[in-house]
Amino acid sequence: MDGTPHPLALRRTGRSEQEPDRLPEIRELEALGWEPAPEGLTWVFLPYVWPPAACTWIPDRSTHWAVETRLDGHGHILDVESAPLPEADLHDLDWEAEEALTGLGLPPSPPGRLWLLRPVGPFPTVEAVLDHIRAVARDRGVHETPLSTAFVTLTRAELTALAE
Repeated sequence: MDGTPHPLALRRTGRSEQEPDRLPEIRELEALGWEPAPEGLTWVFLPYVWPPAACTWIPDRSTHWAVETRLDGHGHILDVESAPLPEADLHDLDWEAEEALTGLGLPPSPPGRLWLLRPVGPFPTVEAVLDHIRAVARDRGVHETPLSTAFVTLTRAELTALAE
């Protein structure tokens, strides 16, 4: 969780109007075999347990947009406005993730990071690794939701074994 961002990220600075998955540095890292860490609460802990050699991050230079849609009385769209979320509101986006990490006894993820992972073991993609972990959890009777320390422990052990 500590350390410097991936060196490719250091070539760019400043806010981008791109969404996270459209940032040029994300695309460059994808060409090198990195994949954005999955979104969603089920896997929020992955940067803490993924093998360090297969885990990196870049500063989040993306813009998160607030979209307001005005409808008429029949549900027809009258107007759509989008504007960047103010910096103060960005913290609110991560409250569920922070709450889930705290519930697992982990500290909140450092703000302003986009995590990228490389597949480990014989698997060609991060999703294939996660499918494997889901299958192992199912075989052992460990449920992935609601998120539990048993699932995190199993995931850490399985990733460690795959990385060896």
